[in-house]
Amino acid sequence: MLGVINLIHEADEMGQLTANRCLATVPFGGRYRLIDFTLSSMVNSGIPKVAVFAHTKFRSLMDHVGTGTYWDLHRRGNGLFVLPPSMEDQTDFGKGDLYHFYRHRDYFTRSSPQEYVVISRSHMVCNVDFAKVLDDHLERGADITVVCKKSDEPSPGLARKVLVNGAGRITEMQDHYGRLNSDIISMEMYVLSKELLLDLVETSLARGQDHFVRHAVGSMLGHLKVNAYLHEGTLGVVNNIAAYYRHSMQLLQPDIWRDLFFNPGPIYTKIKDEPPTRYNSSADVTHSLIANGCDIEGAVHNSILFRGVKVRKGAIVRNSIIMQNGVVGENGSLENCILDKEVEIRPLQHLRGAENLPFLAIKRKVI
Repeated sequence: MLGVINLIHEADEMGQLTANRCLATVPFGGRYRLIDFTLSSMVNSGIPKVAVFAHTKFRSLMDHVGTGTYWDLHRRGNGLFVLPPSMEDQTDFGKGDLYHFYRHRDYFTRSSPQEYVVISRSHMVCNVDFAKVLDDHLERGADITVVCKKSDEPSPGLARKVLVNGAGRITEMQDHYGRLNSDIISMEMYVLSKELLLDLVETSLARGQDHFVRHAVGSMLGHLKVNAYLHEGTLGVVNNIAAYYRHSMQLLQPDIWRDLFFNPGPIYTKIKDEPPTRYNSSADVTHSLIANGCDIEGAVHNSILFRGVKVRKGAIVRNSIIMQNGVVGENGSLENCILDKEVEIRPLQHLRGAENLPFLAIKRKVI
């Protein structure tokens, strides 16, 4: 298989967290970015080539993924390709993903001997074995296989719902804001042959349609055999603040953390060497996920701290997420908060958010 991570017009309601970065590079889980989960799943599934179709605000994306070294995608003949829109033609940014697939069709036509393509978004926090998806695709003779998740709980993130018949075939597919009565959501991961993809690209564009899911897949449900593959592992649809906070805090549950980061394979990310976290004699830390390089003098309870965070003496952090190099000053406090990179809470400053709607503090021009 070839890998495609499609960042064109991703559903994004992350507010200020994506003001200066794309959704794919929003920090998650103490040391990772959202794109790491999809990218690692592809690598662990034996996919040798991955193209990231970038769209807007991709400076942080280029900085994070680089040449793919940390995912072992830098070998000759294979690799990681970041394919941005045309800088000369400003109308590129408003066009759908099928147009961008067509512009970069040589990525597909020159890739051999890979006959199949897996197309995914970056905001699905999960760990998927795409080799098993392809086996299911071939065994059932599907034209397109969509990785889905059955969930009894409503998702706080924006997710596309689907209806599946008794044979496992998708009969209806609705956009993120639809009200389809179904407990099965699409994980926005599609497996199909390279030949079929290129045919859908050309025929859809010829009809003036340029969106892969809405036009090339959704409008062809009655003509193509589009099957659902049900994913049994952990899934977080992270494309708004409520979903980001909820799925981040779920990482404090050991069974979810182990399932997400190690099953069926490990999640990789850009390596940044830091010293171990320093716990001062006055530190009080319980039920928290602490990355390396932190300096803890105060109290941290039920929280997630990224690399290089400093919690000064007398400070209290509860039910909060503090991203890289954040500082909580002496006798300051946080509760139900999200701090972006390099945000500093001054001494004696107190911030508190609602339980289901955390307070968000942002530093400008962060990547």
